[in-house]
Amino acid sequence: MSELRPAWSQQFAHGALRSIPSVSSLDEITPEWAWGDSTGAGVKVAILDSGIDSGHPAVGRGIQGYLAISQGAEGFLYDTEPHGDAFGHGTACAGIIRAIAPACDLYSIRVLGARLTGRGAVFAEGLRWATENGMQVCNLSLGSTKKELAGLFHELADEAYFRNLMLVTAANNMPVVSYPSLYASVISVASHDEPDPYRFYYNPEPPVEFGARGIDVPVAWLNGGMLTATGNSFAAPHISGLVARILGKHPGLTLFQMKTVLRALAANVESGSF
Repeated sequence: MSELRPAWSQQFAHGALRSIPSVSSLDEITPEWAWGDSTGAGVKVAILDSGIDSGHPAVGRGIQGYLAISQGAEGFLYDTEPHGDAFGHGTACAGIIRAIAPACDLYSIRVLGARLTGRGAVFAEGLRWATENGMQVCNLSLGSTKKELAGLFHELADEAYFRNLMLVTAANNMPVVSYPSLYASVISVASHDEPDPYRFYYNPEPPVEFGARGIDVPVAWLNGGMLTATGNSFAAPHISGLVARILGKHPGLTLFQMKTVLRALAANVESGSF
């Protein structure tokens, strides 16, 4: 047989092909199977946002890593010193995730400022850093509507997919296209108005695939406070928390397997159907 192989075929050659553990059938996927007594321990969850208040009671066991990115005349600047929350938004997301996956490792990647605004290039660089530094889940309760950044975010979303970093993205609160929230290589989330944090729905007509609690949600905020908030921003971390718990019990799952698990457990999917 010829030693010359087409590009991308090396991993399917004899001696290189890996054995993959089987996954239970769809009919056997239950919440107990999916996350059971998992707490998300050991799962690295990055939150790209306005920072996180590590001392807030809702954040629990603190933050395991920090990165604040800014852009100067000479390029990007990376500050790994502990930081707070410039707005409150990141703390809200962190509190939701920790309520569901209390033992996950949280990493605060600050790319937004005091007015919850930022530069698209800084956002992209934060996503690149998360992809290249071993994060397993990345909560993106932010996005860009700039068409000139669509290609860059598409490339970054695909790279995250190939490295098995699960991007959980909030759809824009307005009926506009935002990046990377509507790509197929992310878990896209919008809001429903029910109070159960574990109840979520599957949308059979994407691009937005899942609906989670995001309307009138009590969330952590600045100075140890709480407030009631509404937005897709707060739906996404509910799914991020569940994804962290599932990975805590099934660390080998890929993104397409995770989407299959979430679909099977969605409240609007009839038992035993696919």
